[in-house]
Amino acid sequence: MPEKRPHPDGQGPNGDAKRAKPEDRLAAAKAKAAEIAARFAVKRAGAATNGASTPAAATPPPPPADAAASSAARLEAMKARLAAVRGGEVNPPTPDSTVPKFPTTKGNRLSETPAPPVEAKAKTVAAKQKKPHDEEELENPYFDPKSAAQVRGRVPRAIVFNEHGKYLDQASKLRAQSRLEQIKKMLALQARRAGLDENSERGFLVQQPPDVEWWDEGILSEKTYDCIDEPKKVKIDSEDSIITIYVQHPPLLKAPQDQRLVEVKPMYLTTKEQQKLRRMRRAADLKEHQAKIRLGLEPPPPPKVKRGNMMRVMGEQAIADPTAVEMLVESQIQQRHDDHVTANHSRKLTKEEQHAKLAQNQQKDAQKGIYMCVFKVNTLAYGKHRYQIDQNAKQLALTGVTIFNPDLNLVVVEGGIHSVNKYKKLLLQRINWQDNGLPTETQAEKAASDPRWLQPTDEIGNLKDHSSNKCILIFEGEVKQNSFRKWGSKMCETAGEARELLARSKLDSLWALAKSME
Repeated sequence: MPEKRPHPDGQGPNGDAKRAKPEDRLAAAKAKAAEIAARFAVKRAGAATNGASTPAAATPPPPPADAAASSAARLEAMKARLAAVRGGEVNPPTPDSTVPKFPTTKGNRLSETPAPPVEAKAKTVAAKQKKPHDEEELENPYFDPKSAAQVRGRVPRAIVFNEHGKYLDQASKLRAQSRLEQIKKMLALQARRAGLDENSERGFLVQQPPDVEWWDEGILSEKTYDCIDEPKKVKIDSEDSIITIYVQHPPLLKAPQDQRLVEVKPMYLTTKEQQKLRRMRRAADLKEHQAKIRLGLEPPPPPKVKRGNMMRVMGEQAIADPTAVEMLVESQIQQRHDDHVTANHSRKLTKEEQHAKLAQNQQKDAQKGIYMCVFKVNTLAYGKHRYQIDQNAKQLALTGVTIFNPDLNLVVVEGGIHSVNKYKKLLLQRINWQDNGLPTETQAEKAASDPRWLQPTDEIGNLKDHSSNKCILIFEGEVKQNSFRKWGSKMCETAGEARELLARSKLDSLWALAKSME
């Protein structure tokens, strides 16, 4: 078993010296306290004589005789320091008196650090005690009382959300403002071009009145008012005067937007509702007719005799001569049928009236707006297809042109929305573009001068294969005005001729559009 190290100062269970008695320890402590007090007195006397404090001696005190003397010395040192502070002593006792006997890190640090001069430290403490708190804060270059006040009184900000549509309204206002500025610039430019700029002299000039106003030109023989005093030159009471006894009303012109108004159609009724209205109308007419008969305004109608009520209406006459009564009833029935047929025939329109009505409806349809459709057909070698395209366009009062070309065929039509829709159904649904057939003798004679690519047969005489033939719609929309005055067709051997033909109506871009769509 290893041997334990001896206790410091020879004390402990393995030490040679015996533990000191309490009386000896108290005497050693009093001696140490007296020694420390004497040392402080010497230092104060030296500081008062020389006027400046000298650094404290760094020599350690002699080691005490035992541990009890060391503890008593530390206690007396603390009491002396506390008494010095209470008595007004500025400098506390130096840490030399409190250095322990054994070496430690704290003791080494305290022994190496020199103590500051007593007088300088006393002046610094006195100056700090005399200075008020505000002056100390003002002398600090890093202290700002405003920022300190703001920090003390700062309140946390609440979360504020933007309302829905806030930035949309701002954007719309900015767009409206920019649009208004553009309009102002455009008006200023137009006024400058017309010579009406506010800064120019022409803007302040007043135009001279005309020699004769336009409403007096039809009355005066000369273009001046100097001839008013001459009755012969004033056309008021003469035969060629525009002033008559009749009141002239200017014709009322419809607004352009009124032409596009959709006419409200009457409500569609079911068959039972129509029959009910017819019965009510006929009952009202019958009541009116009966009232006129009672007043004697109209003669009473003859009895309406039918085969079913013949015996009840004619009575004895039917029994006496039934053959004559039957013939009379049959003649009345036939007369009523003839009257019905005549009334229907009188209400029927003639062919001229039907054509006029159709033309009037087509004109009303065109007044609502002009619509254009452009179709592309691969080949129109079959004569029946050309006939259908031509005749339906004429019947529907459409204007436009059909362009025949070896590469493709273009059909341009324009007219009212109703006619254009019917024509579009014809070309896209009703016509079978894969059909082909031999022409008749009359058609062959007419098409004898046509080129080979426009004939339904090839050089040998066989029918051409139209299985890949089709018609597609490449453009549809409303246009401002008619581009063609009538309906027609044109044969163009090359694409340049087709573009030149379309360029007359400013539609040359349609050919490029048709070429791009396969």
